[in-house]
Amino acid sequence: MSGVAFAGEKVKVTDITGRQVEVNVPVERVILGEGRQIYFTGALDTETPFKRIVGWRDDFQKADLDGYNIYLKKFPEMAKIPTFGGMKDGTFDIEQAVTMKPDVIIMNIDAKSATEESGYIEKLSKVGIPLVYVDFREKAMENTDPSMRLIGKLFGKEAKAEEFVKFHDAQIARVTDTLAKAKDLKKPVVFMERAGGYSDDCCMSFGNENFGKMVELAGGINMAKGIIPGTFGSVNPEQIIASNPDQIIVTGANWELYVPGGKWVGVGPGADKALAAKKLSALMQRPAFTGVKAVQDGNVHAIWHQFYNNPYQFVAVQQMAKWLHPDLFKDLDPEATFKELHTHFLPVDYHSGYFVSLKPGL
Repeated sequence: MSGVAFAGEKVKVTDITGRQVEVNVPVERVILGEGRQIYFTGALDTETPFKRIVGWRDDFQKADLDGYNIYLKKFPEMAKIPTFGGMKDGTFDIEQAVTMKPDVIIMNIDAKSATEESGYIEKLSKVGIPLVYVDFREKAMENTDPSMRLIGKLFGKEAKAEEFVKFHDAQIARVTDTLAKAKDLKKPVVFMERAGGYSDDCCMSFGNENFGKMVELAGGINMAKGIIPGTFGSVNPEQIIASNPDQIIVTGANWELYVPGGKWVGVGPGADKALAAKKLSALMQRPAFTGVKAVQDGNVHAIWHQFYNNPYQFVAVQQMAKWLHPDLFKDLDPEATFKELHTHFLPVDYHSGYFVSLKPGL
């Protein structure tokens, strides 16, 4: 992975699964396995984030409507990028991919088993299209830095990727270093509800990865850690009542295209915070949260769901640390951190609205 590649040089890169893949770098034509991968491509191709993208999955608009519209306003050409189905749901079209003449396809690791079962890698290999895996979701805290370095190598933007990694790690250290020095740290029990209100089911959550891992980094105890064996899963209402968490954090986004008029909490860029707080409060009326300590104390918060699948998780870790340990982190400003990220790395301006709390003053 070291060294600088020259134009048109064929190199072997190692993807996040340990596969060695031959790719002509820097790549000029890229297919994104998810539209939301613009979160990391935009951090490297800051001036022209869509210049390499010849095709992408159609999830960006549905999963992050506010973010999509912000990008669309500045880069209207993105509406013309061809879209295709996903590997996981079997709607990916190899023939369509071949016509796009990509130098590489970048897939998220969660599509790996479906990709292998359908023989996509072999089929793509026969037509000379390499596929690499990145991961910002399954083991995000472990794989974000190597994923960014891999994309930097592919794009010929290794120095920029290294700059991003340095910023990412320094911002997490602002939390972990402070916690390490804290004496007699009392860690609150935190229930993370994944996409609360998206459906009537209660309640999706996280095991020891993703937002579950972010809770631990932020100085909390993830309530579902011992209940959910993998990254994602569910807990039943009785378990929440029995655990009586000190803090509740619900993930949300603008999912109007998925669940029109739903009970989800629409936090995200430019969100209406008053409406989000109202919807968050309504979610706490469900039986699973009746009489729970966090609700009685007002320690209920909502955070942008898409932090679960992009390299900006350090912002979430900072915000959660501020909620869980307000005295320790009174001088930490996650909004300022996110603004700085936008200023130095991202192609669009920062819009507030990613966090909401029912606790006065937070």
